[in-house]
Amino acid sequence: MTKNSKIIIGVAAAAAAGAAIGLLFAPEKGSSLREKVREVANNFATDLLDAVQRGGRQYSDSVENIEDSAKRLKSKAVGKVAEIKDRFQENLDDAKDAVVA
Repeated sequence: MTKNSKIIIGVAAAAAAGAAIGLLFAPEKGSSLREKVREVANNFATDLLDAVQRGGRQYSDSVENIEDSAKRLKSKAVGKVAEIKDRFQENLDDAKDAVVA
């Protein structure tokens, strides 16, 4: 989980806790209070689910970026190895020609 996701979840949890405490100390009838607590709990659950989904998408995006970077790096490495192999072969051919001459 990324730092931003942790912050979002922490803020959502603190907001839900604050709202729940505020509701519990508010002078209201029990049924009305229970309904408000239910609303706050549902809103918190929705916000938490959204935060987790955003974190999951960020994780997936990060994995894709790493995979793309690894593929590009592999391609560059293969190209460099081929280039070094060609230069080595040229030097070897030059050395053979020098020995024969």
